[in-house]
Amino acid sequence: MKKNIKYVLGALVLLIAFYSCKKNTFSLGDLNAPTELAITTEIVGATTALPNGDGSGNVKISITAKNALSYKVDYDANTPLDLVYLPTGSVTNKFTNIGINTYRITAVAYGKGGTSSTITKDITVAFYFPVAANIVSSLTGGSSKTWVVDKSVAGHFGVGPWSSSSVSPEWWAASVNEKVGCCNCFYTTSFTFTKVVASNTYTLQVTSPDGVFTKTGSLASIPNIPSSGGEACYSYAGGTSSFSFIPASSNIAASTPSTQTSILLGGNNTFIGYGSLQREYEIMAITPTYMYLRAQGTETGNAWYLKLKSL
Repeated sequence: MKKNIKYVLGALVLLIAFYSCKKNTFSLGDLNAPTELAITTEIVGATTALPNGDGSGNVKISITAKNALSYKVDYDANTPLDLVYLPTGSVTNKFTNIGINTYRITAVAYGKGGTSSTITKDITVAFYFPVAANIVSSLTGGSSKTWVVDKSVAGHFGVGPWSSSSVSPEWWAASVNEKVGCCNCFYTTSFTFTKVVASNTYTLQVTSPDGVFTKTGSLASIPNIPSSGGEACYSYAGGTSSFSFIPASSNIAASTPSTQTSILLGGNNTFIGYGSLQREYEIMAITPTYMYLRAQGTETGNAWYLKLKSL
């Protein structure tokens, strides 16, 4: 009798195990990757006149696909891959490279069993540093304004160390009218800053009836300057370029008298004041009639200072 009970219990255990295995068997079905993956973008503020947006850098992004369970997106293929999880597939992203830049968006849609599909889309977006309104109005007058180096004040030209701790022309500063005798072109060259309202951009026009005051060779920052010779006035046909406002890169303390804003010139056919300076000019101070600039010289270690007046 005990032996029979033992056999019955054994058979019962086998039956339970069999049905338990059947109960826990699952099927994922076909593991097909998501299809019809698409990226839709809307550049905020884009119009016929402003096809790259209003300068805020904001872009509305929507990712859709059939049979997708979740999405991830990388906003810029020019930087290391950084896939961000998007539970709904929609987001507004701010692109913050200064100026007008093209970005490649990569979107990934995930389906059953970890299957995935990938798509990319290129967009061109405008982002402009949110410069203080008083700087723009002082520099351009709201439309266009012309400036010249102010020979009537001491220190209208000077040089000191390029350092985040030194913000004065401690090595040398020009006296009133100092360059009139040798290099009067320094004072007759004019610089017209214009705000192009329709495209929310800026241009600089340089007019030099008597040439440009500059060093020569590799120390000149503009083209067609002689390969050798001393610092002097040299023939220059003038030029026009774009410019933009950027956060100053000098790293001087925020407590230092400075607007912490720089003018960045586009191209290499324009300059401000002196033709041996790099492309960024930090605005130390500005009013509607006075502008004080600091720029890194083409000679390593030099910071040059310029005082200009409006006409």
